[in-house]
Amino acid sequence: MSAQNENTADREIVLSRLLNAPRELVFEVWTNQKHVEQWWGPNGFSTTTHQMEVKPGGVWRFIMHGPDGTDYQNRLKFVEIDRPKKLVYVHDGGEDNDAETFHVTITFEERGGKTNLTMRSIFPTAAARDRVVKEYGAIEGGKQHLARLDQYLKTMRGASK
Repeated sequence: MSAQNENTADREIVLSRLLNAPRELVFEVWTNQKHVEQWWGPNGFSTTTHQMEVKPGGVWRFIMHGPDGTDYQNRLKFVEIDRPKKLVYVHDGGEDNDAETFHVTITFEERGGKTNLTMRSIFPTAAARDRVVKEYGAIEGGKQHLARLDQYLKTMRGASK
């Protein structure tokens, strides 16, 4: 497996964040439409879901609305779900044979009541990875995405106490 990781290193974006919430809750907030629409995406974005079936072979179709008014069509096709440890999906713009399709593995690691979340995105080529970093700010956007998740989890804890 390490050889595979070495072969994909120039095509990957890997982001991690330690979240102060149990992994069952983090997994639920990541996979439940009523929660995910509250935090999904970088700063200033909102999300509208058209379909969400979180199961192997299931699809999540949604639009990310950018702060400048631009709408971004998205489709996730779930490949593997190991609740509450791992999600694997293919992410594209909603069209078959989309050149921007990438593969995502999210792991939810229990850390004494907290969750270490790691999101690994693998692109078809190094050029495709570099393009989303340059044109869409994918690394900074991903960091903001996880920060918004963290903030949403904090509001949930505050409401439950």
